[in-house]
Amino acid sequence: MDISTVNSLCYEDFVDTFGNVVERGPLMAAAVWSHRPFSNLSELEAHISDFIDKLPESGKEGILRCLPDLAGRDLQRGTLSRESQDEQSQAGDTGMASLSPAETTRMHQLNADYKKRFGFPFVICAKMSDKAGILRQLAERSGNDLSQERECAISEVKKICCLRLRNLVLSETRNKQ
Repeated sequence: MDISTVNSLCYEDFVDTFGNVVERGPLMAAAVWSHRPFSNLSELEAHISDFIDKLPESGKEGILRCLPDLAGRDLQRGTLSRESQDEQSQAGDTGMASLSPAETTRMHQLNADYKKRFGFPFVICAKMSDKAGILRQLAERSGNDLSQERECAISEVKKICCLRLRNLVLSETRNKQ
């Protein structure tokens, strides 16, 4: 869809369409809808980013808690959102679903340690990384303090959000072709 179609969506359709741009985040879509009309995709992205930035720290942590564990039980059970399934399957050449048994064990242990330390799952834009990079970042970022890690994780949420938006809204350049 193009930006004029986005602007013409009724409230319910907008929330249905964009409610998972931030994983399980229909509240974000509901709040951003009132800023229509958007002049372009960048403006829509900016409103979503602004919404996230204005949340109190507890709200930011709430967003993070809604995200699934990488290569976690939702992936194994097939209960990931369509968007998360696509993203985790595109991490590197073969995706998170193809971890070796040793990688799976390491991922589960690192995820458990991380979640115990911070209270939310590890977040990384899987589409912009690979398995080795994800495992490395998970180990490295576990050493951050809570404030630093929350900021890093929210930055990753914004990357994911931008990619999801671009999958939904065609850029003006692609639209004209």
